[in-house]
Amino acid sequence: MNNVDILTYLNDFLATKGIYALVLILFFLGMFGMITCKNYMKKLMSMNIMQVAVIFFFLCFAQKEGGMIPVLMDGVDGAEFYINPLPHALMLTAIVVSLGTTGVALALLMRMKDRYGTVEEPELLRRLNEDD
Repeated sequence: MNNVDILTYLNDFLATKGIYALVLILFFLGMFGMITCKNYMKKLMSMNIMQVAVIFFFLCFAQKEGGMIPVLMDGVDGAEFYINPLPHALMLTAIVVSLGTTGVALALLMRMKDRYGTVEEPELLRRLNEDD
């Protein structure tokens, strides 16, 4: 295999499946942030990145080549021509849940910052142990 064949294969792969590679990178970037960051605000943002990656995955998975929006049109007979609307509806619900989770988490972080003066995990654990 020469370099031209490799580049052609890579180009074809990225054109058809590249979005899945992007989703995988986003998901593991969020997971890395959740594991390594000690700041709860950064952990929350990492969690949001993971949620966006999952939503992207489901929306990309729901697409099909040559598919049309699921609205009945003249001249198009048969369900095989339409994109399945269920994953899109589920992802709208996931977006609402994500926003709710983020809002509650931000409110809790504000309360932690007001009460303990920090959102850093080691410092917060130290101050919680001092209170006991």
